[in-house]
Amino acid sequence: MKTTKIASLASLVALAAYCSSALTAAEKPLEPWQQAEKTEVWEPVPAVVTAKAGTPPSDAIVLIGDGPLSQWDGLKGGAAAWTIGKGKITVKPGTGDIKTKQSFCDIQLHFEWQAPIPEEGMQGQQRNNSGIFFQQRYEVQVLDSFENLTYPNGQAGSVYKQSIPLVNATRPPGEWQTYDIIYKAPRFEGVSLSSPGFVTVLHNGVLVQNHTEIQGTTEWIGAPKYEAHGCAPLQLQDHGNLVSFRNMWVREL
Repeated sequence: MKTTKIASLASLVALAAYCSSALTAAEKPLEPWQQAEKTEVWEPVPAVVTAKAGTPPSDAIVLIGDGPLSQWDGLKGGAAAWTIGKGKITVKPGTGDIKTKQSFCDIQLHFEWQAPIPEEGMQGQQRNNSGIFFQQRYEVQVLDSFENLTYPNGQAGSVYKQSIPLVNATRPPGEWQTYDIIYKAPRFEGVSLSSPGFVTVLHNGVLVQNHTEIQGTTEWIGAPKYEAHGCAPLQLQDHGNLVSFRNMWVREL
């Protein structure tokens, strides 16, 4: 009986010591590196993309470079008939819009465009007009908007007939302009819109559309509308003017 009591007493002492040790460890403040470890996330590891100055990122698809228009078709079928030369392509009036052979949804798009010196009497929407259509439906306007009066939701950098750019960053005609665009495609559940499209546009490095909601198709006449669709080509507009494009690349997001 005495031996049993001694053993029980020893167990209680050991348990008390263990609890005291655990309590001391719990109350001990963590070192800064231990606190930092709690918010470190090690996976997934981002893929490596090289982005050398003046060249497309290594994971980009080059749509306009120094070669032929192999990434493009005419809107009405057949090969794209625009003029090629010196690393750029230029609208050939009357040949129609061109579209990429590949379809896209969410993308990062970079390109440069140039409006020629306007002919006498050119003004407003006639002053060297073109545009880039996302999914062949939603246009970001290309226009010589340097000291050129027109409706603001139709000037360079606008989501055509929908969203006025925050500022007018257009350079004089004859100079190359740059667009950097982040485009998020609309989502549909069946025939119903579940999330609209959004677009962010930097014109010559200046933010002119800040995660702007796209209200639907960019119509010349009438209200915008959404109809269910999937990924679709990019489209460049033949508006009858000699607008040029170069250094176009796209990254799928």
